[in-house]
Amino acid sequence: MTKTITFNELRRINDSLPDGSTQRIADELGLKVETVRNYFGGHNFQDGRSCGFHIEPGPDGGLVVLDDTTIFERALQILAESQDAEAQKA
Repeated sequence: MTKTITFNELRRINDSLPDGSTQRIADELGLKVETVRNYFGGHNFQDGRSCGFHIEPGPDGGLVVLDDTTIFERALQILAESQDAEAQKA
């Protein structure tokens, strides 16, 4: 399934993830950590690979079409877990 999102929104999600989340996603999905970083806009294709990430020029950093939403969905799950943990502390 594909998803279209703005580049800035994708970066906000990445920046909101708790420390270690990129490595956690990589480990859970059997990917290199650089591949997960590339998914969120990184450019290290020597150590990681592309993940079907296409950028179209436009407002808010442009539009990004994600060919595979597995990493995106896992990141959202981790954010939800993090928010639940914070809510329980309060």
